[in-house]
Amino acid sequence: MTASSRSSSWVALALLLFVALAHTANADHLSTGYYTRTCPNVERVVSSVMAKRVGGGRMAPAVLRLFFHDCFVNGCDASVLLDATPFSESEKDAEPNASLTGFTVIDEIKAELERECPATVSCSDVLALASRDAVTLLGGPTWNVPLGRKDSRFPADKEFTTIHLPSPNDNLGELIKMFGDQGLDARDMTALSGAHTVGMSNCKHYRERVYGTSDTKYNIDPSFAEARRQMCPPQGSSGDAGKAPFDVQTPRKFDNAYYRDLIAHQGLLNSDQALYSGSGVDSLVVRYGADGDAFGKDFAKAMVKMGNIAPPKGMPTEVRLHCSKAN
Repeated sequence: MTASSRSSSWVALALLLFVALAHTANADHLSTGYYTRTCPNVERVVSSVMAKRVGGGRMAPAVLRLFFHDCFVNGCDASVLLDATPFSESEKDAEPNASLTGFTVIDEIKAELERECPATVSCSDVLALASRDAVTLLGGPTWNVPLGRKDSRFPADKEFTTIHLPSPNDNLGELIKMFGDQGLDARDMTALSGAHTVGMSNCKHYRERVYGTSDTKYNIDPSFAEARRQMCPPQGSSGDAGKAPFDVQTPRKFDNAYYRDLIAHQGLLNSDQALYSGSGVDSLVVRYGADGDAFGKDFAKAMVKMGNIAPPKGMPTEVRLHCSKAN
C-alpha cells in the first residue's frame, strides 16, 4: 500500500468515526459511573469550580435555570449553550432566554475538564452536574447524577424554543401539559417549580400580576402587590429593571419557603401562584410548605427525571470541545 493510499484510508476511518460519534443519540443508557474509567475526577472538578465561582451567590440560580431551559427544548443536549452562527440561530436569542446568565461558569468548568481528560465529558453532563452542585451550595438536597449525555450540534430556532418553555403567565392546565409533554407529571412539575425558592425575576415578568392587568383569577396579597409595585413601574421598563426575588423570605437559600409564599398568596409570577389556586396540586404545595425534607426528596427525584429527557432520535450529537460552538 502506498503512502497516499494509507493516508486516504486513515482519513476515511476518521470520517467514519466522526459520523458515528455525531449520530450517537442521548437515548443511550445513562449511568452514574459513566466516566469512572475515562474521567474519574469529573465530579470533583465540577464541584471545585462551582464552589469557587458560585458559592452561595446569585450565580447558582443562574446555572440551575440554564439546565431547565436546556432540557425543555429538544432534551438535555446543551443546545442552549450554542452561540449563533451565520448558518443557525441561537436559543440564547429567544425571548424567554434573553436574561439567561451563567455561561462563563460552564465554560470554565469545561476548560478545566479539557485539561483533565480531553474530548471526554459532554457539555450537557457538565450542565447536569453543575445544576446539582448549584442546589447543594445553596443548602438544598444532593443526588447522584446519571451521566453519558451527548451535545447537540445544532440549536433549536427561536420560535421553537419560545413555545417549548413555560411562560410567566401560564395557568395550571398549561403548566401541567407543558411538563407532561416532557414526560414529567404534576408532582414533578410542582417539585421542580420549587427551584423558584432562589433567584430573581425582571419586572416585565411579574408586572401583570402585581397590577392586576392580566385575566388571572389568582389572589394576591395586597401588601405584597404594593411592595412589588414600588419596584416595578406600570409600563416602560425592561431588562433588569425592577428585579425582585421569587422568595423574599430566604432568597439565597434553597428551602421550602417558596411554597409558604404561595399559601400566603405571595407568589411572584402568575405561573407560581397557579400552583396554589384551588386546583389539583394545592395539597402538594401544602405538604412541601410544611415538610422541607419531602420537598427536597421529590425535587431531587424530579431533577433526575428531567435530566433523562433525551433529544429526538436521529439528532446529530457529539462531545463538544467548546460549549458555545460545535466541533
